[in-house]
Order: sequence, then C-alpha cells, then structure tokens
Amino acid sequence: MRKLLISMFLFLISLFVFTPVYAQEVEQEEVVVQEVNNVSGADTAFIIICAALVMIMTPGVALFYGGMVRRKNVLGTLMQSFVVLGIATVIWLVYGYSLAFGPDIGHVIGSLKWAFLDGVGFEPDPTYSSTIPHQLFMAFQMMFAILTPALITGAFAERFKFKSFILFIVIWLTIVYCPIAHWVWGQDGWIKNLGGLDFAGGLVVHIASGTSAFAAILIMGIRRGYHHEAMPPHNLPLTFIGAAILWIGWFGFNAGSALAASGLAVSAFVVTHIAAGAALISWSLSEWIYRGKPTVLGSISGAVAGLVAITPAAGFVSPISALFIGLAGGAICFFAVNLKERFGYDDSLDVIGVHGVGGIAGALLTGIFATTLVNPDGADGGVTLLKIQVISVIATIVYAFVVSFIILKIIDKTMGLRVSDREELEGLDLSQHGESGYRF
Repeated sequence: MRKLLISMFLFLISLFVFTPVYAQEVEQEEVVVQEVNNVSGADTAFIIICAALVMIMTPGVALFYGGMVRRKNVLGTLMQSFVVLGIATVIWLVYGYSLAFGPDIGHVIGSLKWAFLDGVGFEPDPTYSSTIPHQLFMAFQMMFAILTPALITGAFAERFKFKSFILFIVIWLTIVYCPIAHWVWGQDGWIKNLGGLDFAGGLVVHIASGTSAFAAILIMGIRRGYHHEAMPPHNLPLTFIGAAILWIGWFGFNAGSALAASGLAVSAFVVTHIAAGAALISWSLSEWIYRGKPTVLGSISGAVAGLVAITPAAGFVSPISALFIGLAGGAICFFAVNLKERFGYDDSLDVIGVHGVGGIAGALLTGIFATTLVNPDGADGGVTLLKIQVISVIATIVYAFVVSFIILKIIDKTMGLRVSDREELEGLDLSQHGESGYRF
C-alpha cells in the first residue's frame, strides 16, 4: 500500500509539472493545423480509416491464432498479440519510425532525426505523400509495425515464456523490422533504389515474419507431446471470426498503401479481394483432392494465403493477374504447410507455410505480373524485374533469419525461451498469466 501511495503521489506531481508545458505544445500544434492548406481532406479521411483497419488486424490475428491452440493456451496466445499493440506503439514513437523512415544512412537504416516524432507534424512530407499529414503517414506505418511481430507468434504458440517474448519483440522490431522497412520503403533504401516492388508488405511483413518464425522454431523445438498426441484447434468459430476480421482489415492494409483515395487504391482493393477468393478455392480443392474433404480451417487458411500472396503485388497487377496469383498462392501454401508433417518441425499455426512461403510466392509473382498500366511508378514484369525480386527476397530471408536466430539464441542462453515442462503441461493461461479462458 505504501508503494502504491508513493507511486500515485509521484504521478500527480508529474501532472502538475508537465501539464503546462504540454498545454503550450498543444496550442502551438493547433496553430500549425490551421496553417496547413495543402492537405487533402479526402485522402486524410481515407488513410485514417485504413490505419484503423490495419490496427484491428492485430486483434484479428489474436482471435485467428487463439482459436487454433488448445483451450489451456487461448489467453496466452491472445496476450502475445495484444501486448504488441503497446510495445510496438511506444517503440515506434520513441525511435522506430525514425529508424525505418527517417533520413537515410548508408541506404540501410534511417537516422534518429525523427526520434520522439520530432519534426513529424501536420505538414505532408513529400518523400512519402504530398496530400496527407506526415503524422498520419507515421501512424499508418505504425500499424504495420504492430501487426508484423504478432504474426510470428503463431509459429511458437503454446511454449514461449512471456517475459522472454517481450524482450524478443523489442529487439526484433529494432534491428530486424526497422532496417528491412527502410530498405524497401524508406528514403533511399537500397531495395527501393534497386527497383524492388513491395506495395504493402510482402517482404517487410510476411517474409520477414515467416523467416523469423522459422529461426524461432529451430531453436525452441517442438511442443511437449507433439508427435504423440492430437492437438486440434479448440475453437474454430473463434478462428473463423479472426479470419473474417483479417480479410476486412486487409483492404486497409493494401488499398491504404496507395496513400490516397485514388484509382490505385481502388485497384488494390479489387485485386486483394479477388486473390483471397481465388486462394480460398485453390486451397480447398487441393485439400479435397489430397485429404478427401474440404475443411473450414482449410478454407480460411486459403483466404489468408491469398491475401498474403497479393500483398506485394496489390498496387502493380491487374484483376486477371490477381486471379492467377490467388490460385497459385492458395495451392502453394497448402503444400508448404503439409511439409511440416514430412520434416517434423513444429510450426504450431502455420506461419512459415502461409506467411513465409506466401510472401515469397507473391513477391516473385509480382516480378512476372506487374505492369505500368496499373501503376506508372512501378515496373513491367519480366526477366529484369524478376531478378530484382529474387535478390530482394533472398536478402530479406537471409537477414531476418540470421539476426532473429542470434537474438533468440542469446535470449535462450540468458533468460530461456521456453516455459518449463510443468508450465507447458499446465498451459500458458495459468502458468504465465494466472487466469483461465473458460470456467466450467
């Protein structure tokens, strides 16, 4: 009680000290808002909505993953995704945005010029957009930085120690996500300068997360009883709801990457939906032929695979090309997921097979199907662009895997990555959070 009273007292003192300073800053910002005349209201409203859609994808991932684990791990799985909302937000504010999108250093990382959002105000930054406030662009990209590490959690579900997980996310965002984002989207990033195309995150989000997930499961090993007991999803309707939220949110993810309420955004919206529908069909048909019955889990996994595959191509391909990308992405990811049964690795919720392989397939198919008829700022598919895409994919895979492996190995040797056998048997809900998702 004494510590609580002291904490409350210090908090109140800080309010009295900093509130006048903050109020003065707000008054200055209000003046700035009034002076900005070159911001498009339509584009700003559109990107605000898209940023909100991307944000809701992280809780969507939590539900999608939460339904696929066993009952004793549902809250632990939800928490791993949800806590990233807080961690990544603070990192992005303090230094993450500046490292990813700030003024270039050596074509590999941004400077700290925009740390604590210094200079990131309501005026547009023409490097990224001339019609929306710089601060809105920052917020939109923040949602990508939140979602990406949440995707990784599905690979090592049901066995990661929570405090070690938090440390991993902090380091991973800093030295894996931010550099790759700068390479692909930042000012003078080397992949951007090379001509690599990644409209909404095939490299930055899906290949980076899928490859890092592979590094994690190699170090952590399989779940207790993985080859000896059934581990079916405990709540597929929950997973179904998560998939529906992801499909909706993906429109903000891809269409919003046009950074304007424009024809390009419309094109990205349309091809996103087409690819998801096509992949749903191709995955389900593959499963029907291979296993004799199409499943609900297969159909929603197929839709997500199509969304992943179209992500790098969304702003560069036509609807017909999106159909082919979706059909290919669904079938490729289905067979990639089934490889874990042959090789015996424990990718709990198929992050590698869906996000890693789907991202690779989408990035390479972008090199084939991209056309300047859709986006004059892109490139036409062919041998030259395909070579650039291959280089971009290999660089992302190697960097994300090696650095993630080193991070995880160091944490494993110092804090330990896995919960104990007793805690794993008990479940993450009780052992890590002291609560249960269901009371009977």
